[in-house]
Amino acid sequence: MEDTYTIMRVFAGSWGLVFMFLVFAAVVLFAFRPGSRKVHRDTANIPFRHDDKPARSMLTGSPDAQLTEARQ
Repeated sequence: MEDTYTIMRVFAGSWGLVFMFLVFAAVVLFAFRPGSRKVHRDTANIPFRHDDKPARSMLTGSPDAQLTEARQ
């Protein structure tokens, strides 16, 4: 009877490789699917959503000025 290491090594060398390739192909197809361009563009622009006005300064006297800014 073969030991557990040899069995797992053979499995990883054959079916493990096939499984990892299928996962890779699924991720690539998901990322480049039709209609995903808008989602990716929206996600990429999250840091620039509130560029029309500057963030408030911490000198306003309110200890949670950043929290108030985040809620608006």
